[in-house]
Order: sequence, then structure tokens, then C-alpha cells
Amino acid sequence: MEFISQPYFILFFIISVGYIIGKIKIADVSLDISAIIFVALFFGHHGMVIPSIIGELGLILFIYTIGMQAGPGFFDSFKKQGRALVGITLVIIASASLIAFIAHYFSGIEMPVAIGLLTGALTSTPGLAAGIDATSSPLTSIGYGIAYPFGVIGVILFVRLYPKIRKIDIKSAEKEYEIENSSDFPPIKSKIFKVENEAVFNKSISDLRVRSMTDAVISRVQHEKTSVIPTPETVLHKDDLIKAVGTEEALDKIGFLIGSESKEEIPLHKSYEVQSLLVTNKEVVNQTLGTFNLWNNYQATVTRVRRSGIDIAPSPSLKLQMGDKIMVASSKENMKQVIKIFGNNDKKLSDTDFLPISLGIVIGVLLGNLSLSFGEEFKFSPGLTGGVLVVGMVLSRIGRTGNIVWSMSGAATQLLRQIGLMFFLAEVGTSAGANIVDTFNAYGYHLFIIGASITLIPMILSIIISRFIKGVNILSMLGTMTGAMTSTPGLAAVTPLTDTNAPSVAYATVYPVAMVILIVCVQLLSIIG
Repeated sequence: MEFISQPYFILFFIISVGYIIGKIKIADVSLDISAIIFVALFFGHHGMVIPSIIGELGLILFIYTIGMQAGPGFFDSFKKQGRALVGITLVIIASASLIAFIAHYFSGIEMPVAIGLLTGALTSTPGLAAGIDATSSPLTSIGYGIAYPFGVIGVILFVRLYPKIRKIDIKSAEKEYEIENSSDFPPIKSKIFKVENEAVFNKSISDLRVRSMTDAVISRVQHEKTSVIPTPETVLHKDDLIKAVGTEEALDKIGFLIGSESKEEIPLHKSYEVQSLLVTNKEVVNQTLGTFNLWNNYQATVTRVRRSGIDIAPSPSLKLQMGDKIMVASSKENMKQVIKIFGNNDKKLSDTDFLPISLGIVIGVLLGNLSLSFGEEFKFSPGLTGGVLVVGMVLSRIGRTGNIVWSMSGAATQLLRQIGLMFFLAEVGTSAGANIVDTFNAYGYHLFIIGASITLIPMILSIIISRFIKGVNILSMLGTMTGAMTSTPGLAAVTPLTDTNAPSVAYATVYPVAMVILIVCVQLLSIIG
């Protein structure tokens, strides 16, 4: 029975039990993967330990994949209304950090415990990872474990009860949101038009500058009952039918330029086809659509691009990303050449190249060990988590350097993130378990009160401030709160309130920013403490 005491057995036994407990729901609330740390605390209290190298390995994988996931969203989040939402997020995290510092200063709790309460109250595992890395203390995990349960439940109760207490009209908020955001990613549509404007008779699509004038794409032309995929040289004649693809505004411009809308259909010529292609060729990542000159070279037309569930109108300046889905119309023969350009290989997308991952982590570790001096008394180092996180974010934003594609598929990112998180939680939990009783005896119920305060006060403060910010929809506000609190259960509680995606969009906007800001605040608190 010696195998029972082996670290690898303890590791996977803790993970197994944690997953079982994490799937248990009480009033639609579950601990999910975070249950692993509570199981680990129990085993640690009874003398079970896991080597620290397991936790460090898990930490590196977890933080790096967080950076890869957060990078694009972080840099894009400062556009339009995102600035206001990011400002609210900053208020939530800064006020929560201030409460943690005040608790440390006036109540006498040790700074590692205060940092643990902060990260637990905000349900932030990346914050916990940064706290443990910065303090090198198991007390951080104890604080996290104490504050985490109310951090989950408190956010859910707040976002569910606040609209009812204020008697907010959700339907009105939905209409306001749809009006406010109709211009961000308008839906892509297609319509048939009849060539009636004398000014376009016997002129080519190139002469008319259709794409630059209207932002729409002509994907099909029918002349005398014969349909073709157009080229720039395709000439429009009186009573021809054209099929145009674009936003409602772009199609209105096409109608003004070409003629009235028609209810007729344009059949696709038997020698032509329309296919949805997957961008999997790393050579085309970060290149613009215009680079390939598809019209002139292959008589092919890209009618739309789908990225992360959103349809984007194609333009020559649009840069392609790994995993984009592009709708292409072309002859069957030329389609073979177009497929070779973009890849369209599901297997390549699912395969994981570990060279960019290992190189990125090496660069992150090196950056984390750099030390910046601001005078003789103040020195700042990004630390392991900060260095790996920043490098992951920057590389995911760059996407590709030469033949190296830094970005990872969603499946690969999720898998490595989960593995890293499981290893990390199991190791830090067993390390902290040995001290949990002593810590609770020293501070008692005060830690629960402090943790609850860190959860509730910042949300109340953010609601007050949002009322003075013009144009912040209540649905976006609720999503922002759950994102700033890094609370996925909170988002799950908000989503059923509305038929729109407003909470999810706001959550996705601020979540990466929240993770980065919290990690910075954790490191600052560790320096002060």
C-alpha cells in the first residue's frame, strides 16, 4: 500500500475528488474546478504533501495560457464604450485592494492572508497564483479558501437581486442596448438587385469601384440567364441581376448605385461553388485579404469572415487570424487553389506545436526575473507570474513571427490551462492545509467579514459610479461587475435575465483587463506588506 503515499497518487486522487465535489450543485451554484483547493486543504491538514515543483509547473502553464487568452481582448478593450467599462473595473479592483490593505493595517492580519482574502473575494485564481508567487506564503491560500465561497455566492445574489430591488425594466434596457450597439458588428446580409441605373450600364465592377463606394461585395451576376462569379472586369448590363453581400447600410448604397431590389433568385452556375474555408495555414496569419488578390488571380470572392462567433464584412485591409472561417465563392477548379492558400485543415487547427509554447514560457521566465529600480528603496520585478502573463499577452497579440505561430487553438489553450490549474490548486492547497487551523484560531470569524466586505463594497461602489457615466446600459453593467469580479458563476446568473448578449460582451471586454489589474495590485500589496 506504499503507492497511496506517493505524490502522483495523492495529486490525481485530490483532483478526482475535487472534480466530483465541484460538479455538485446547490441552488444552481457549484464550486466547479475550485473545489480542488478545498479538498487539497483537507488532505494537507492531515499531512499529505505534493512537491512544490508540481505547483510551479502548473502555475506557469496556467498563467501563460491565461495570457494567450487575454491578450487580444485586453488590447482591444479600450475602444468605444470599453473605456467606461474598464474604468468601472478599475474602480472595483482598486477599492477591493484598498479594503484588503486597510484590513491588514488596522486589524493586524498578515499581508499574505489579506492578499488571499482579496483574490478569494474576487474569485480570481490567477490572482491567487500571483499572490503565492509574490509572497511565497501558504497563508495566501488559506485567505483565498475562506473568502472564496462568499465571493461566488455574494456576486450571484447581488446581480440577481439588484435589478429586482431597483425595479429595472429589462425589456427597455434590451432595446437601448440594441440601439446603442447596432453599429458595432451589424449583421451581414445578402440581397438581389436589378441593374436599372443608366449610369452603370456597360461599365465594369472595377470602373464603378463598387467595394470602395459601398463596402459591399458583389458575389454573383446573372446576364441573360447565365450566372457567373464576377471579376473586376465583369461588365454590368441593363436588367442584369446581381447578388450583393454586406451590412444593411452597405446594401442600401448598392441599391442607390445599381437599382431596385429584386425578389428573383440567381442560381449558382454548375461550374461554381461556395465553400466555408478554415484559416489553418500559418503563412497567411496576420496577412491582409488584399495580399492574395483573389479576384484577379482566381476569380474568387470572399463574401464574409466569421471570427469568434461574429460575422465580419471582408475588406482588403482585414488581417486574418488562425481559425477564421471565410466564405468563398469561386469556380470548382480555382477553389482547389484557394483552399491551398488558406489551409482548411481541421487537424492542423487541433494540433498543438509545443515549440512556441516552450519558447514563450522561457521568455516569460526571463522577463519575470528582471528587476527595475526606482531609487534605492523601491525595486519592482514582474515576478514569475507577471513575466509569463505579459509575454503570453503580447505574443497572442502578435500572432505570428516568421514561421512561428504564437497563437494557440481554443482547445489546446483550454486543455493546458485546466492541467496547469489542477496541478497548481492541488499543490498550494496541501501546502496551506498544514496551517489552516492555526490561522483560523488566530483570526476567527473576522476573516469571513473582511472577505464579504471585499466582495460587496466594490460592487456597490461601482453601481453608484456607473449612474454618473453616460451610456452605460444596466445589462452591460451587470456583465462588467461579473467580469471585474472574474466570476463565471455570476455571469451564468445574469445571462438568463436577458435575450441579448450584453452581459457576455461586457464580461469578455473587462475580464482580461481585470485579471491583469488584479495581478498588478497583488504585487504592489506584497511589496507594501
